[in-house]
Amino acid sequence: MSRRTPQHIAIIMDGNGRWAEQRNQPRLFGHRQGAETLKKVCLSSLDLGVRYLTVYAFSTENWKRPRDEVNGLMGLLKLYVTKELKTFNKHGIRLRFIGNSEALSEDIKKIIHDAEKNTKNNDAFTLIVAFNYGARDEMLRAHKALYRDGIEAPDEAIFSSYLDTKDFPDPDLMIRTSGEKRISNFFAVAVIIR
Repeated sequence: MSRRTPQHIAIIMDGNGRWAEQRNQPRLFGHRQGAETLKKVCLSSLDLGVRYLTVYAFSTENWKRPRDEVNGLMGLLKLYVTKELKTFNKHGIRLRFIGNSEALSEDIKKIIHDAEKNTKNNDAFTLIVAFNYGARDEMLRAHKALYRDGIEAPDEAIFSSYLDTKDFPDPDLMIRTSGEKRISNFFAVAVIIR
């Protein structure tokens, strides 16, 4: 890895639905194209020497979208993870998920669990999927866990150890695919320094 290659890239996957609508296609068509592009981005990142890629795939706010779009995104996650598992293992890609899994259906939870388990020994590259994720939600869950554990005045290191992102370095580069400048409740570290 060169000195200029980021160790961790974070991508807010945004604009896929609008891209599809501009082409007179259903929004889900855009999301499917985004998933195909994600595979190329993963393999290119791996080739460049990037160690971690986090994609903001489904935010805690995305539940407000039309039901058919939400159901389509859930189906896309199931299809993509199942379809690409061999690719992940072939290239040494470990798959990790961050976010609040409580609101997810049991079949989605199982797919996430199985994918993490089946790729846990891969060490060439880590794809982190932020699914039902929001930085404020992450911080609130960390705060509740600290309270539950009786920790009243955590320092930064202790607080960080309760975050979903505790196992990964902070991102070096953040990209929003639509070109907008908002961070949209992505990454607690970004919300804290905002």
